[in-house]
Amino acid sequence: MSVPETLLRVDDIHTYYGNIHALRGVSLNVNKGEIVTLIGSNGAGKSTMLNTICGILKCRDGKIFLQENPIQNTPPHKIVRQGLCQVPEGRKIFTRLSVTENLEMGAFLRNDPAEIKKDMEEAFRLFPRLKERRNQVAGTLSGGEQQMLAIGRALMARPNILLLDEPSMGLAPIFVETIFDTIADINRKGTTILLVEQNALMAFQIASRGYVIQTGAIVLEDTARNLANNDMVKELYLGGETE
Repeated sequence: MSVPETLLRVDDIHTYYGNIHALRGVSLNVNKGEIVTLIGSNGAGKSTMLNTICGILKCRDGKIFLQENPIQNTPPHKIVRQGLCQVPEGRKIFTRLSVTENLEMGAFLRNDPAEIKKDMEEAFRLFPRLKERRNQVAGTLSGGEQQMLAIGRALMARPNILLLDEPSMGLAPIFVETIFDTIADINRKGTTILLVEQNALMAFQIASRGYVIQTGAIVLEDTARNLANNDMVKELYLGGETE
């Protein structure tokens, strides 16, 4: 049996907000081709984890490796160049730019116009609503459409690994299903994904493995199936639901 290729490895990182110890020796790994989910309650450290990996926040201790290259405390734009891109919580689109202009911004580090055009057409294939609204000002889109745009913009960077921070937050149920179906499609086409999500039930349906974070520390790690059947997870994150 072949050994999985580790694309992202986080080793014992500690991140602070001033004197607040937000991440307390967190470790995780994401193998090439996986969808790995990180679940936890509000304030548990999920977004802090992604922002530390992306270089937005600096860790005081620990190591982060992307394809065995250390990236801890590397500037975010250099991390994007190495193939890691985040879709932030709250989408953070450019509200005054058009849909097309937002997608073009996702490719700002690239210099291959023909390939950028192909990738934009692929974004429109993934999200037909965006194609219909390609000239529309992004701030006038619905919440679900803005989330589609945020994901499409990140894909324009051609990441090897995509970090998604609460992609279902604030969306109508019909958009939640669409977003998760698209995440699975993106993964099938070769992009590795680390998914932070409060909707644990949906996350477990598409992830292969998962981690549970509480007060800045990983407390559980297992396959998605086993986590979905874990009594603590069911009580805290699934409302007592079982398979």
